[in-house]
Amino acid sequence: MDILVRLLQLLMLLLTLPLHLMALLGFWQPLCKSYFPYLMAMLADNANHKMESKKRELFSQIKELMRTSGKVALLDLGCGTGANFQFYPPGCRITCLDPNPHFEKFLTKSMAENRHLRYERFVVAPGEDMKQVADGSMDVVVCTLVLCSVQSPKRVLQEVQRVLRPGGVLFFWEHVAYPRGSWAFMWQQVFEPTWKHIGDGCCLTRETWKDLEDAQFSEIQMERQPPPLKWLPVGPHIMGKAVK
Repeated sequence: MDILVRLLQLLMLLLTLPLHLMALLGFWQPLCKSYFPYLMAMLADNANHKMESKKRELFSQIKELMRTSGKVALLDLGCGTGANFQFYPPGCRITCLDPNPHFEKFLTKSMAENRHLRYERFVVAPGEDMKQVADGSMDVVVCTLVLCSVQSPKRVLQEVQRVLRPGGVLFFWEHVAYPRGSWAFMWQQVFEPTWKHIGDGCCLTRETWKDLEDAQFSEIQMERQPPPLKWLPVGPHIMGKAVK
């Protein structure tokens, strides 16, 4: 199957050669950073519609952390367009972090539509280096469809551990690889080199559940979900929480 994957990857490369040449010459990345927020804005509504009940179920657990102070310091890691804002309960003080500054105008719109939240600031930084966020300053970190595109999931999860207070919670929703050896996994391997350019670094074959299990959280709850947008080459999703 490895030989077949290589041959199909070569065919895909030939079919998308202009894209790869633009990436090689350094022209594609600035263009991608500009258009990607618009793509995510279009996909977010569709994904939220399909996953609404599951997202509400997941993020309703944030209320349990509000019992003492009535407020929660929440870091939206890889915030994108603010697609999760509508699911956060009132009393959340939101710090947004994303390496792409072009998302800011979408965040402004999302905040205007979600007045039940208190918007703190937008930090332009990668998840691997969140030095602008203080140690132990967050009650909650939310990470949805982010670990697929970072350079180092391990380093990001180390940073999540650092910024969370003891007992703080990471809520996650990530797409992952299909089982190794399956035809679906083979096609993910074929599409991945091209998809990484289209999806701003998004990897299709990451086994992110292993990174979460290795991150030394005190407790992890995780469930597997089918992909909400079946016409995309992304695989099944994992959803759950991890407690520091």
